[in-house]
Amino acid sequence: MTLVAAPARLSTAAATFEADFAARLHWSADTDAAIEQRVADILADVQKRGDAAVLEYTARFDGLSAPSMAALELTQADFKAAFDAIPQAQRDALQAAAKRVRSYHEAQKKASGESWSYRDEDGTLLGQKVTPLDRVGIYVPGGKAAYPSSLLMNAIPAHVAGVQEIIMVVPTPVRGSVATGGSGEGTSTKGERNELVLAAAYVAGVTRAFTIGGAQAVAALAYGTATVPKVDKITGPGNAYVASAKKRVFGTVGIDMIAGPSEILVLADGSTPPDWVAMDLFSQAEHDELAQSILLCPDAAYLNAVQREIDRLLPSMPRAEIIAKSLTGRGALILTKDMEEACAISNRIAPEHLEVSSTDPHRWEPLLRHAGAIFLGGYTSESLGDYCAGPNHVLPTSGTARFSSPLGVYDFQKRSSLIEVSEAGAQVLGTIAAELAYGEGLQAHAQAAEMRLTTPVKPR
Repeated sequence: MTLVAAPARLSTAAATFEADFAARLHWSADTDAAIEQRVADILADVQKRGDAAVLEYTARFDGLSAPSMAALELTQADFKAAFDAIPQAQRDALQAAAKRVRSYHEAQKKASGESWSYRDEDGTLLGQKVTPLDRVGIYVPGGKAAYPSSLLMNAIPAHVAGVQEIIMVVPTPVRGSVATGGSGEGTSTKGERNELVLAAAYVAGVTRAFTIGGAQAVAALAYGTATVPKVDKITGPGNAYVASAKKRVFGTVGIDMIAGPSEILVLADGSTPPDWVAMDLFSQAEHDELAQSILLCPDAAYLNAVQREIDRLLPSMPRAEIIAKSLTGRGALILTKDMEEACAISNRIAPEHLEVSSTDPHRWEPLLRHAGAIFLGGYTSESLGDYCAGPNHVLPTSGTARFSSPLGVYDFQKRSSLIEVSEAGAQVLGTIAAELAYGEGLQAHAQAAEMRLTTPVKPR
């Protein structure tokens, strides 16, 4: 059977564009009711029974049968052994990527993650104290896919922020288990570990790690068990069960975000080789059948050229079937009036990844307000950002870039306001505060301020 990847062809000049555009963008974040109930039950069970429940669910879903949680804990020796076992080229790549990611986040911390203060004209000190979280949990997917790059992107900014303990959970399911898409009949005392993930944990400096996953892993991190320490925040991607669990434990712990399917939007002026752009569209489409790849361009001939390259390159892709379904189901090649209109449409979409594939990307960048990450110029493949450019690849999806940001050092910090009022400052501020407090009917507030006045105000 010949695979066909047929992104929708839209034009902003068409009378039906708005309706067609809305239909192509539509994606429901609603979770299946059965998943929601199952996750709620798992969370409650882990909160009640702790390690015993985690062991039971790990055996049921991952096919990994362990006598105790200690048997599911990875050690620093495991990380080092994995690092030593992988090819030298992979070791070099991991270390080079980690160095760039660390350098970027160190600059980010310096720019936006340091404490600061000043004194006003009365000598009152005002400021902000920035402190790291004590302990965080990072979820690293396993089973159908493994992402050592995501481990680096979660652990390194936490380290740069000053977090002292980074607890990793990573499922290592047995082949044939539910977690790998099997019937659940496969059971073993040893799951399938990804050596590159463990090597990345060594490079990134993970403190402790457990071979558990799913909603039970999220619950263990959020509530704590006899073995798994309770964390302050959970970050990292996962499947629908993980996403649902993170939503439910928010408030007990912090979370980074609820991520939807991967997205790429390419703004092209027709100057970049069309096969480059076709492959960039593939780079997100290969993640998931629900991933979205969109190209906006004012040149109809260029859109045709990209489609020809899609047709030519697709058969060579190992994940061709997934790419074809993604592009046909959610992809689009959109003809715009000009690049200005393309930028306006991009802002409406607020994509996760935004490529400005142009000879003059800095002309258009000021017009772009909403995107998780912006990749400027034809040589800036989104895939470079995924692995080694430096900025974080954990990005807001599903239009949430309108109000949220990439994962960063700031996600592993908290801020406390600093106020030190001088005697002179108390005379000014006390009068203002008392006036407003009396207006709100809060007598104690007002009198607490007035007691610090050199010349007390008469009670009202």
